[in-house]
Amino acid sequence: MFLTMGAIASGVATVYTGWKLYEALTKNPTKLDSSLPSTDPLAASDAAERKVVLHDEQGREIVPTGHSNVTHFPRTISLPTYPSSSAETLPTAGSQQADGSPQAVLAPGPGAPGVETTTEYTLVGLGLRSVSFLGIQVYVVGYYVATSDIASLQAALVKKINPLATTLVPGEKDELRNKLLDPAQSEELWGELLDRNIPARSVFRVVPVRDTDFHHLRDGFVRAIQAKHPSTGPNDDGFGEAVRDFRALFNRGSVPKKNELLLVRDGNGSLHIAYDDGKKSGSKLLGSVNNAELSKALWLNYLGGKKVASESARKSIVEGIVEFVERPVGTVATQVVATQAAL
Repeated sequence: MFLTMGAIASGVATVYTGWKLYEALTKNPTKLDSSLPSTDPLAASDAAERKVVLHDEQGREIVPTGHSNVTHFPRTISLPTYPSSSAETLPTAGSQQADGSPQAVLAPGPGAPGVETTTEYTLVGLGLRSVSFLGIQVYVVGYYVATSDIASLQAALVKKINPLATTLVPGEKDELRNKLLDPAQSEELWGELLDRNIPARSVFRVVPVRDTDFHHLRDGFVRAIQAKHPSTGPNDDGFGEAVRDFRALFNRGSVPKKNELLLVRDGNGSLHIAYDDGKKSGSKLLGSVNNAELSKALWLNYLGGKKVASESARKSIVEGIVEFVERPVGTVATQVVATQAAL
């Protein structure tokens, strides 16, 4: 009898305890929220908008583009350091030989005097370029900054918002984001940075999603350059000559989809253009234009102003910039180098 009563009491207690646990769980459910502090990049409210970094079959880091033809961009790229400012070192477009014939423009060979083997660049953001009211998709473009120059970009942007800080807190990040997305403020901010050659070295990587040609790409670039630098009057002969040199570099044929065009701005503001025709030899230097105002105008076509070549690219670049400034100055480059070493 006593054993039976004890078993019943035990069963009632178990049911009661289970019921109370159920009530507690339904009243305050556990959602497995992250325990990371709010200042951690992965816990930020905009974390879902950030670049997704994957690995390909060789273990290299890639970033999805969302396009079916050009599916991903490499997170980092390595390029030769192209010399500039000296015709003896690198002939530019329009250069002539002693007999008046056109001078070929050649890339410096590996190990050339005074030339680094390569410079590593890190992807900041990317997006799709579309044209006309029909929204015809033309190319995917990605903005890369030399990994070793990221710290100077971090410092300049942080000081722009808070002169005493080394990183930005959430409210300050929003202030910077708004500046970089504002038509007037973004053009002013990026214009000032580019005038100071910050970042010193950067690249726009352009990969068509449909077959096109150099002339179509050139016309779009030239319209953008002239829109960002409208003062091409008689007192601006140097800029006008630079535009003509730029045009000459694009007197070529077709550009099949998925082929890579690189626009490289160096520490002097010179523009170098390289192209990968899809063969095993990789990218080849087409030539250079040693005019900082021209490269600045072309860069502003993607970074600042009321109208940019790709709004999706601008927004992605801005989010990449915000990722930079939430970390202590200098740590982003260290993180990238450490990641590469681990692969």
